[in-house]
Amino acid sequence: MKTKIAENIRFYRKQLGLTQEELAKMLNGKKSLVSNYETGYSTPDIYMLCRLASIFEISLDELVEYSDNS
Repeated sequence: MKTKIAENIRFYRKQLGLTQEELAKMLNGKKSLVSNYETGYSTPDIYMLCRLASIFEISLDELVEYSDNS
């Protein structure tokens, strides 16, 4: 099941012109790590989400598309 987080990781990675392998190296992981995130096979934990947001220079809210419009 593909999530919005998966779509956003792919979108922001491509915005930076990074390959899956390049992003994986920045995360100290293998290419399959990013591939699994982007396909929705696995979901990053909160620590990894924070690292991804930092690399992409966006907020965590933007990465997960959270909005508190109560």
